[in-house]
Amino acid sequence: MGSHRNQGRTEDATLERVYCRGTLTEVLKYGPTDLYAAVKSPNPARALILIIPGNPGVVGFYKTFMWTLYQTFNRRYPVWAVSQAGHCSPQDTLDLVEDASVMESDVFGLNGQIEHKLAFLFEHVPRDMHVVLIGHSIGCYIVLEMMKRDQELKGAVEAWAGNGSCPFNALPNAGTAQFVLKSIMLFPTIERMACTPQGKVMTPVLCQLRYATYLPIFLLSLLPRWLKTSLVRMALRGFHSLDSSIIPAAVGLIDVDCAANAMYMGSQEMKLVKERDNSTIRKHLRKIIFYYGATDHWCPVEYYHDMRKDFPDGDIRLAEREFCHAFVLDTGKEMANIISEWIRDDLKAL
Repeated sequence: MGSHRNQGRTEDATLERVYCRGTLTEVLKYGPTDLYAAVKSPNPARALILIIPGNPGVVGFYKTFMWTLYQTFNRRYPVWAVSQAGHCSPQDTLDLVEDASVMESDVFGLNGQIEHKLAFLFEHVPRDMHVVLIGHSIGCYIVLEMMKRDQELKGAVEAWAGNGSCPFNALPNAGTAQFVLKSIMLFPTIERMACTPQGKVMTPVLCQLRYATYLPIFLLSLLPRWLKTSLVRMALRGFHSLDSSIIPAAVGLIDVDCAANAMYMGSQEMKLVKERDNSTIRKHLRKIIFYYGATDHWCPVEYYHDMRKDFPDGDIRLAEREFCHAFVLDTGKEMANIISEWIRDDLKAL
């Protein structure tokens, strides 16, 4: 029987629900909640640590991880996480989308999620703020695409502004992209996802059978919250030291809209994440740290060895202990402590 622990104080976080690219988005924040106001204060932080989650992209899973990073740097740098678009339950006063026309842009698909994160950066992060991007799982693929498209956006923004067709709704910062100080890729699903051991199992589920799960999820969503919480704890009982702060996030997944969006995104991952983007990696290699798991069924160790062979000068690491792919469930604090050492010198140099 696994034990449950709350890995530190996580109640100091601010959870905001905003619309980004017309879709409901949750943003979990430690530190300043308005960076535009914060940069005007005396001795402002010069960097933001931003987490791009995996799938499901529910920010509540990252509380302990984020809190530990925030505390490690003496609350000097804000630590934020932005959810995947639509990976949150609609509230009584907030619909999942602002307008039905949003659905035409396939915002819940993989490409839409990439544009969603770029839009968030442009809308909420000052142009002179340094950014440490931490991607987890498919979040790593999104981070790579963000770094790739950043240059493309710079060249296209003036044309968008001139003809009024900016897809990011006339973003205030869309003239200069944020400076990426470092990108941390945790358990990176950036290639051949459908060919991995877990991918072979999940591809038919996500691509052909996901509609069959909607009715059971709907029926489960009707249960009282205490019973859903008990079911989640039972499902996760195999984790020896389950972080109890993730329970509310897991319970929130028992929602048809949230689950459907996560599975739809997953189906696209299986179809679209094929060849590794070596060109983008090579261009930004000095800014990226890749971290592979020793027993990760989404990122086999052979992928780590392939990366080391193709990029011998890259900072590509293999976990020395058996962290699971979903590390936030039980080792968020430990992972944050490791990462803080990787980025400490870069932050000091600012």
